[in-house]
Amino acid sequence: MSALTHEFTWKLPARPARVFAALTDASELSQWFAEYAEVEPQLGGAYRFWGKHTYGAPSKAEATQRITKFAPSQAIAYSWRIHDRDSEVAFTIETDPENAEASVVKGVHSFTEAPSINRAKEMIDDLWRFNWGNISAHIAGGQGKLMVDYGAADPNVTLSIFIDAPPSAVFRTLIDPEKIQQWFGVAAAVDPRVGGDWHLKMEFEKDGKKQTAPAMKILEIEENKRLSISWPDWRGDKSVPDQRVTWQLSPEGAGTRVELVHDGFVRAVDISDYPFGWRWFLSRIDAVAQGKRIEAPPAEHQC
Repeated sequence: MSALTHEFTWKLPARPARVFAALTDASELSQWFAEYAEVEPQLGGAYRFWGKHTYGAPSKAEATQRITKFAPSQAIAYSWRIHDRDSEVAFTIETDPENAEASVVKGVHSFTEAPSINRAKEMIDDLWRFNWGNISAHIAGGQGKLMVDYGAADPNVTLSIFIDAPPSAVFRTLIDPEKIQQWFGVAAAVDPRVGGDWHLKMEFEKDGKKQTAPAMKILEIEENKRLSISWPDWRGDKSVPDQRVTWQLSPEGAGTRVELVHDGFVRAVDISDYPFGWRWFLSRIDAVAQGKRIEAPPAEHQC
């Protein structure tokens, strides 16, 4: 079995000392990272985290993580055994050169021997995408955090928003290609019937090759009330079963309550950064439904 190394970079809206605290204070870790945490802030000290929100360590007995590097406000590294494989997570923290009030965090999660599971590389990538969304929300004040239960039998993303516009206006934002392009940021095509295409014309790169996203299929459609579509694996892996995204619209006063459910994940870690992306897109659907002008989304928000 070959080694596995995953590298990532986070930009966080706080100075290095604040970010270091979020990464090393047990009470903070239990707010964005794990159900339970115990930290001995020194080289060789315990860096234990466990519970239902921890991938690979649901019980306290499995929480054997220890600190392998400790430099206050600059760096922290710790061991983490996942799927019977030892690994190390290492963070370095620097002031963002473009913003003295923010930080750039560089992370490396390395395995001498990769976990013997399906899509191990994708598992680690999705895990840290999710953690980035949660620590970002935590540092920004807490709104928008989501703690995934990694043991859940039916993992899903469930979000709710009130939109000050009637259901008919909200429904149009979901089936009108021009309006979809406004909130999602790419050209779209829609055949509004069960079995029809709901197509975001995205291009992405995988393994150095450019690919075009396949069309989603409309699974359910009830005018001004409900839209459900298939959602293929965002990496283009055809071996992964399609997920499902459903918008449920209900009148609420003069406006609309929108419930979004993204389900059908093979494993909870596949939830990745969807909670944070969908929350952001719901805010844009809100604006478009109310007829507000919005800027095109940056590339990182286009799935």
